[in-house]
Amino acid sequence: MSTSRESSAPTQRPLPRTRPPRIRIERIWPELDGGAFPPKRTAGSEVDVWADVFADGHDVVRAAVRYRSPHARRWSEAPMEPIGNDRWHGSFPVDELGRWQFTVVGWIDRFASWRSELQRKVDVGQTDLAGELSEGAALLGIGSLTLEEALDPELASGALSKREDEIAVTPARELVVDRERARFGAWYELFPRSWGGLAGVEKALPELARLGFDVVYLPPIHPIGRTHRKGKNNALVAAEDDPGSPWAIGGLEGGHTAVHPALGTVRDLERLTAKAAELGLDVALDLALQCSPDHPWLREHPEWFFRRPDGTLKYAENPPKRYQDIYNLNFDSEDWQGLWQAVREVVLHWVGRGVRIFRVDNPHTKPFAFWEWLIGDVQGAHPDVIFLSEAFTRPKVMAMLAKAGFSQSYTYFTWKNTKWELRQYLGELIESDLPEFFRPNFFANTPDILHAYLQEGGRPAFEARLVLAATLSPSYGIYSGFEHCENVPARPGSEEYLDSEKYEVRARALDGPLLPLIARLNEIRRENAALQRLENLLFLETENDELLAYAKSEGTNTVLVCVNLDAQAAQEGIVVVPVGLGVPPAFGVRDLLTDERFTWRIGRNYVKLEPGVRQAHLLRVES
Repeated sequence: MSTSRESSAPTQRPLPRTRPPRIRIERIWPELDGGAFPPKRTAGSEVDVWADVFADGHDVVRAAVRYRSPHARRWSEAPMEPIGNDRWHGSFPVDELGRWQFTVVGWIDRFASWRSELQRKVDVGQTDLAGELSEGAALLGIGSLTLEEALDPELASGALSKREDEIAVTPARELVVDRERARFGAWYELFPRSWGGLAGVEKALPELARLGFDVVYLPPIHPIGRTHRKGKNNALVAAEDDPGSPWAIGGLEGGHTAVHPALGTVRDLERLTAKAAELGLDVALDLALQCSPDHPWLREHPEWFFRRPDGTLKYAENPPKRYQDIYNLNFDSEDWQGLWQAVREVVLHWVGRGVRIFRVDNPHTKPFAFWEWLIGDVQGAHPDVIFLSEAFTRPKVMAMLAKAGFSQSYTYFTWKNTKWELRQYLGELIESDLPEFFRPNFFANTPDILHAYLQEGGRPAFEARLVLAATLSPSYGIYSGFEHCENVPARPGSEEYLDSEKYEVRARALDGPLLPLIARLNEIRRENAALQRLENLLFLETENDELLAYAKSEGTNTVLVCVNLDAQAAQEGIVVVPVGLGVPPAFGVRDLLTDERFTWRIGRNYVKLEPGVRQAHLLRVES
């Protein structure tokens, strides 16, 4: 019988097969969820990398960041420098679109460690250094070494690159590099049927380019079903000549790869994207993964749709909204792989026609894994393609969609109208790891969202929201009608427009009274690098809850903005410029909206903004 002492004898932990490196590398940044998702950057930028790199004992540690472009086989390397408390920093440039890789390496610099110990001994007057010199000679692979040679700085600089052993390398991290439009741009949304079809939109492109827009976004351009078609103002019964909602996709003429005959042809879309490219514009296409009852997929793939136990199809709902003219796709169907592949073919079909931006409708109602696969697959072959997420849902879900690959995201900006709301919300967007992967697009209005602030405030409210959207976020957008200050709701308490363009054709033209302000803001945005970033936002105290002030700086470019949030009355107060902004005690500013010049100073500065006269200051520091 064995004793309890014998039965409980511990098992020896096995020894490592090779000597582990003494280096430890921790807290790498940028990193998302332990490397599960790639951070985002744009081509032409520098990627800053930080890490804790250290070892036991007193040896000298070195570190570097290795990086590799999407098509490179070999790694390049940039040195990292210590910035205190074993924290290291380095950077590398990215000039190619696609998925880059980077890793952090650390090692013991044997020569530098030996030389540091030798120098300390010399500094305290120690003279018997024959043994130390022999160690140095052995490290350098030479026969002998004098003290004078050992302390020669040139010898040290030549030996710094020697890595004898103890190299530690972290697993490679990925980094998505997009084109600049993923980070910065002005969007204009329009319904082609209100502009004379695709040919009419093409005629409007030069003026849209002159106004400074970068992206022309088109709601769905596909055939529209007739079954359960909605009438004017979302009426359940449509008149014979009612065009229906463009989001009720699919009819006898085709589905997601077809163009509505009243708008033109696929060839017209190709001409539109080509003309836009000549003018430096992008055409963004709506990707709405839903079908009218007349969509070909219902006949060809009935298994892709939701059915109740009695066999009836479920139409789309978002209580209190009901969409009787739309059926959602079932991404949990038995043929989910076939559905995924079909959506991929739709996207690539339009990529082949010159579309490089997709605004995706309600992506939060589809699986995260689907988007990770689809976006990764499309961008693998076409890294210049951009995806905008239209997901007004829970913040963590919106963030997860961005991690899964979406290049930009709609936000809650439309509903943030008070000073407290704006400061709190922007703080959430810039004071966490969100800037590493979540790029906001501040749409001031949409066909679905006419906020009460715009309904009640008239033109001053539109001016205030326009300045805020264009200067707070690098990407912003407006839906046509905004420049006309359209603000009549379908009914009291509703955010829907009366006579909504979603259900009828409107005669549109670029002749609204706000267009000069829009053009000037877009020009200012392009001329001032400070307005092309989000994370550089610094809110300033105003001592008035109706005045919102903030500063943005990029290099030597500093812009101060103050907006009167009150669309009804003049507001005055003090804007406090902090010492940390990096401006002189007194400095000159130019109002970029009016070309007026003022002298401002560190500390308190008086402002007065009056609706109808001046809704905002947009001041660039010039001396």
